Amino acid sequence: MNEILRARTLLKSVFGFEAFRPGQEEIVAAVFSGDPVLAVMPTGSGKSLCYQLPALLGEGLTLVVSPLIALMRDQVGQMQALGLAAATLNSQTNEAEARETWALIRAGSLKLLFLSPERLAMDGLMEALSTAGVRRVAVDEAHCICEWGHDFRPEYRMIRQSVERLGAVQVIAFTATADRAMRVEITERLFDRKPQIFVHSFDRPNISLSFAPKDQPKKQLQGFLSPRRGQNGIVYCASRAGTERLAEFFAEQGFDTVAYHAGLDFSRRNANQDRFLREDGVVVFATVAFGMGVNKPDVRFVAHADMPSSIEAYYQEIGRAGRDGLPADAFTLYGLEDMALRRRQIDEKALDPERRRVEHQRFAALATLCEATSCRRQILLAHFNEEAAPCGRCDVCQGRVALRDGTVEAQKALSAVYRTGQRFGAGYLSDLLTGAENEALRRNGHDALKTFGVGADQSKQQWASTFRQLFAAGALAVASAEHGGFALTEKGKAILRGRENFTLRADPPKQKSEKKSSRAPAREGEQDPAEARIFEALRKLRRELAQDQGLAAYMVFADRTLLEMAERRPATLEDLRTIHGVGERKLALYGEAFLEAIALAGA
Repeated sequence: MNEILRARTLLKSVFGFEAFRPGQEEIVAAVFSGDPVLAVMPTGSGKSLCYQLPALLGEGLTLVVSPLIALMRDQVGQMQALGLAAATLNSQTNEAEARETWALIRAGSLKLLFLSPERLAMDGLMEALSTAGVRRVAVDEAHCICEWGHDFRPEYRMIRQSVERLGAVQVIAFTATADRAMRVEITERLFDRKPQIFVHSFDRPNISLSFAPKDQPKKQLQGFLSPRRGQNGIVYCASRAGTERLAEFFAEQGFDTVAYHAGLDFSRRNANQDRFLREDGVVVFATVAFGMGVNKPDVRFVAHADMPSSIEAYYQEIGRAGRDGLPADAFTLYGLEDMALRRRQIDEKALDPERRRVEHQRFAALATLCEATSCRRQILLAHFNEEAAPCGRCDVCQGRVALRDGTVEAQKALSAVYRTGQRFGAGYLSDLLTGAENEALRRNGHDALKTFGVGADQSKQQWASTFRQLFAAGALAVASAEHGGFALTEKGKAILRGRENFTLRADPPKQKSEKKSSRAPAREGEQDPAEARIFEALRKLRRELAQDQGLAAYMVFADRTLLEMAERRPATLEDLRTIHGVGERKLALYGEAFLEAIALAGA
């Protein structure tokens, strides 16, 4: 208990936080107990503090295993900005930096050493560290150990063997995404005895969720991004070419953009990532290669230009938004081609039957989320075995998705699939249903079928939507991996024969983008003009200080801290000390400058 009291004191004096976030204190207490620990906490809930505080308060060295160099560099930068003894050894560490780090280790003054799993397994490193007083090993992004996970890293399998060479040290592990099966696998592969396991809510209530079927996706993205000009954001794309194409297009529209994918040369990729992490108002267009390295708290939105690969990947990726707890948005585009591609990828993988079944279940969960007819947050959390009330903030809850009984339309569509031999796709079948003039239909004799023209009361676009929703619901399957087309499933046959009903979503009408642009995070109600002016002045000062010191802007102060300063307008250092995120070191370094900026902007 005494250790927890010391931790609370350090929480305020160093980090500037008045209290622990929900769930943190019990995990910190478990770490202090010396037991192995596995903690599953949502992104942005403060996992890193759960190993940082015990490391700073206790004796010895804590090794932190992290998957990406950029993430390690970022975390070390944050620790050093707070005046704390942290370092990293990785492939980009130069000889002088390595010498300095080893000198700190030998002197016993280094508290946190960040390493990749590959570096951890290097010959001789564990032997060299075995006399360095290593107290514990903290494994970040622990889901990477799971072979069925979306971020599987084979090197994570070597961690336990490496740690055993250190002798009896405590192992603690953290992740934002691990269902029950993944937690079992992590426990078996990482720990030598059963850990204390903490599973906290997966809910991120500050992130609003919305989805839209693809219909001129570039314009749809433009409609989403335009009112968010000047905010930090990520747009995930399925292809490398897509990232560069969209980054270039939106740069021409006046956005500050960078592209990120594994095909870029190393220096450009790092430079683009650093720009996003260090500057304000940058939008990165990226493949999923840009993921775990994102530790920026003030990302205001995450968009998907293409359907994510799984519901776990979707959760992990939208989790990059709103880590500071302020409102953020997640917007996802998806299409029939995306769904067919994902199913085909599962079918073409060399998987055993059980794993293929699980992969199809995960796909079905994602498709259900895309074509949701009830609260999206409820559906997302239910996948992680968590119950929730309707959120009131997603597009379904807000009434932006119209629902109706679509059984008759579904039967017409399924009949068209059946009567044409279960080998044609949505475009051909929509032409059949609308009675379109089509040479292929005449050549195949399908213009003589009873279903020809029975759907003329709807547009081809509406029928394409119906086919997409039937496919997402598992009523249709891909007829041929080589040629595509649709075939009926057992569910599809049940709907066709009247044994099951089918609910259809009406695709949302095209909306004009909002004209209003806000550089500040969205807040309840209208922001006072004077408050907005002070906030912008503080952002400008933050940017200048960060550039002078070679830091990311949020390492000076996060948006949440600047917003509170702008709202409360502290006039003295003592007033400033009460602001969230203002610890003693930052008060000494930046206090006078920010007080002056507040006074000038508020005059």
